[in-house]
Amino acid sequence: MRNAVNYIVVPKDLSAHLFEVTLTVDAPDADGQVFALPAWIPGSYMIREFARNIVRIAAESNGEPVALRKLDKHTWQAAPCRRRITLRYEVYAWDLSVRAAHLDQTHGFFNGTSLFLSVRGKEGLPHVVDIRRPEGEAYRQWRVATAMPELKARRYGFGTYIAADYDELIDHPVEMGDFTLASFKAHGVAHDVVITGRVPNLDIGRLAADLKKVCEAQIALFEPQSRRAPMDRYVFMTLAVGDGYGGLEHRASTALICSRNDLPVLGQKEAGDGYRTYLGLCSHEYFHTWNVKRIKPAVFSPYDLRSEGYTSLLWLFEGFTSYYDDLMLVRSGLMDEKQYLTAIAKTVNGVLRGSGRSKQSVAESSFDAWVKYYRQDENAPNAIVSYYTKGSLVGLALDLTIRIETRGRKSLDDVMRALWQRYGRDFATAGRGLAEDEARAVFEEVTGLKLRRFFERYVHGTDDLPLDKLLAPFGILQADKRKDAKAALGIRTAGNGGDCKVASVYEGFAAHRAGVSAGDVLIAVDGLRVTAANLDKLLARYRIGDAIALHVFRRDELMVFTAVLMPDDTPRLAFELQDKPVAALRLRRDWLSPAR
Repeated sequence: MRNAVNYIVVPKDLSAHLFEVTLTVDAPDADGQVFALPAWIPGSYMIREFARNIVRIAAESNGEPVALRKLDKHTWQAAPCRRRITLRYEVYAWDLSVRAAHLDQTHGFFNGTSLFLSVRGKEGLPHVVDIRRPEGEAYRQWRVATAMPELKARRYGFGTYIAADYDELIDHPVEMGDFTLASFKAHGVAHDVVITGRVPNLDIGRLAADLKKVCEAQIALFEPQSRRAPMDRYVFMTLAVGDGYGGLEHRASTALICSRNDLPVLGQKEAGDGYRTYLGLCSHEYFHTWNVKRIKPAVFSPYDLRSEGYTSLLWLFEGFTSYYDDLMLVRSGLMDEKQYLTAIAKTVNGVLRGSGRSKQSVAESSFDAWVKYYRQDENAPNAIVSYYTKGSLVGLALDLTIRIETRGRKSLDDVMRALWQRYGRDFATAGRGLAEDEARAVFEEVTGLKLRRFFERYVHGTDDLPLDKLLAPFGILQADKRKDAKAALGIRTAGNGGDCKVASVYEGFAAHRAGVSAGDVLIAVDGLRVTAANLDKLLARYRIGDAIALHVFRRDELMVFTAVLMPDDTPRLAFELQDKPVAALRLRRDWLSPAR
């Protein structure tokens, strides 16, 4: 196509996991066209250096070779050329995640950030992609799933697709293979559900029906009057594997990985925890269609994918999305109130388990995502707090606070709608995101409340959230389910064959005080052999305050420590529903009931 940047994508060698990409530019920069691949993908805040997977690259013009000079780790410049120039390069695709690319005999998947070099100065032109079928009779049943608009391709077919510009091009992941497909409409918008992988007796009809409820509830949240979705079509792309979990949001689709055991089974009436977890993941990524894909931090408007984009607002964009993901299941009738409170308790207990929550605020966690959250090590529980999990609790606490202080007249829903109307609704021309210092002002303007103290303590500070007091007016009581404390070392272990390897040592507890370190392999307690399976049983014979001898290997050196056992203080909070008073039931109904 003329006046466009054109690509051809060929699954060239499935056994070697190689895509071949051909890129053609009709009018290259006469001074030497520059090409670059992103260093990270939006939604995953870590430098991935996708260019490392380009295994060979060459350029030519009119059949003559054109020299390429590498400028840095992900940028190339062609020698000056005034005629059409074509790049041909191979990309190694063996990353079984939602972030990059994967290709073998079972399927192909790619994000544009892994395959499509940008053409500097021409990012605003239309970008056309010709997606080719792998050679061989075995792949005749393969189809294509993507939210990228078709140019000459038929829906789900190989052929040409078109994006308005480079930014849109890399925001439409592509799945190819012999997948299971179902479709539904949510408030008039077509949605596809694509499942890749072997899933015996998959109840795809139930899955589509349940996702329809979630999608309609979210559309109604942001657009209660028009019920208008921000996209013309949406695709849920799921790779089902033996054991996996993850998702990544895009403007009109999401890429997901889950355990096949989490997907619904034909004839099975009851939804298990695994299925609800999967629906929560779908709900989370779908909510991102508004919150972070369109409403976004100013630093992401536009994205600079060459280097890190620092923001202290991920607690709002990721944390609030985590708050709403299960809440939308409740409002959709897919999770009952008791199940929801169990999920909240699990999040609370997880946050309280690590001492890192007293050292890092959710604002700091957001800013440091690039070097801390996405690069967690064995000391993470003692050093960081998650802007996902504590951020979701900030969202919960803020929602409850607004509802209580305004006597139910306002809620966090009103704030999210205001953010949508001001920063996200006009996706094509908005041009600016939420500035770092604007968030509190928007919350205060919409609710009429003074929230400086809340933000100081819980967003920029490290105070624990007073959820017991905030949930009480809704007829929900907090209970501590810890009974008689058991003697504990204060470690997290990981099985390594038959060995009992220390994964993390919790600061201030028995193992830490004794000198045990993460990475040590426990081999004996008081002369009795320790394995990954029997440590808890051995410790159950001791009391708090008992001194025990620990034999460990650190690297290849035997070391002996004396540990004085301390109480196991693993948080075990629970939240219990109360049937009265009537005012509490009304508040709870308005919070958890579907949008009307």
